[in-house]
Amino acid sequence: MQQLLQEMEKHVFGQRQNIRLLITAMLAGGHVLLEGVPGIGKTKMVRTLSRLIGGEYRRIQFTPDLMPSDIVGNVVFNMQQNSFETLKGPIFSNLLLADEINRTPPKTQAALLEAMEERQVTIHGVTYELPNPFFVMATQNPVEYEGTYVLPEAQLDRFLFKLQVDYPSQEQELEILKQHVPFFAEKKESETVVCGIEEIVLQRQKLEDVVVEEQILAYITTIIRKTRETKRLLLGASSRAGIAVLMASKAWALLDNRMYVTPDDVKAVARPALRHRLIVAPQVELEGGNSDHIIDETLAAIPVPR
Repeated sequence: MQQLLQEMEKHVFGQRQNIRLLITAMLAGGHVLLEGVPGIGKTKMVRTLSRLIGGEYRRIQFTPDLMPSDIVGNVVFNMQQNSFETLKGPIFSNLLLADEINRTPPKTQAALLEAMEERQVTIHGVTYELPNPFFVMATQNPVEYEGTYVLPEAQLDRFLFKLQVDYPSQEQELEILKQHVPFFAEKKESETVVCGIEEIVLQRQKLEDVVVEEQILAYITTIIRKTRETKRLLLGASSRAGIAVLMASKAWALLDNRMYVTPDDVKAVARPALRHRLIVAPQVELEGGNSDHIIDETLAAIPVPR
């Protein structure tokens, strides 16, 4: 897993924290929503991860005319064999990139998000299991809302993390430009798989052995309950949000080669695990506040267990 992290950092510049969180979500068995302006490497991050772990990778460009059957598949009549046959859609993959997920209507969004929760799809009354692992990475643009369909809170809750992809620093942007100049560019990206699908499944099984003491569980519970008590939020975190923080903390610890969770692990994953599950009060938004600020304030106000 450390080698996977290192290889990704060689090809995706300026996103070290997001890369680690992306792999953390994959280990925890969750899905990720990537939010950022166009052209800063969201798709490349996903494509690089798929190349390094192997498995089956599919990309769906979400558009207003996309239908649920374009994602899950359909039943068609084969005139040569005089029978019906099932054509499975691109959702039958290990890594699925849902590009610009908010550009398709809610009916089509629901077809994907149901599969994310149940790990199965139904085509004309027949249920099919999805591959293991099944990992969805969706992208959306935070600045252009014309012609988009905002994901409801219940659907956002299906994502383990919401990662905000920002602009790289000047030094990192220089390295990006060098990759497009033959004199500076390193050798072509290798197609060698660093950490295969089977290894990912084995690492996921190790999560069961990661120790979480009762005081850490109480710490997570206190964080979740505090978000429900503040008047700065219209909607606090749910019990599912607490489970998300717990599983993500275990995966974060495992990436650190530790078999136990610390309060620092909880703090590291709290922002991406909670930011899309909270609804900020209107007066807080008018003052320039957001869910990240409230999460930081909540963490600062709660005593850290020792």
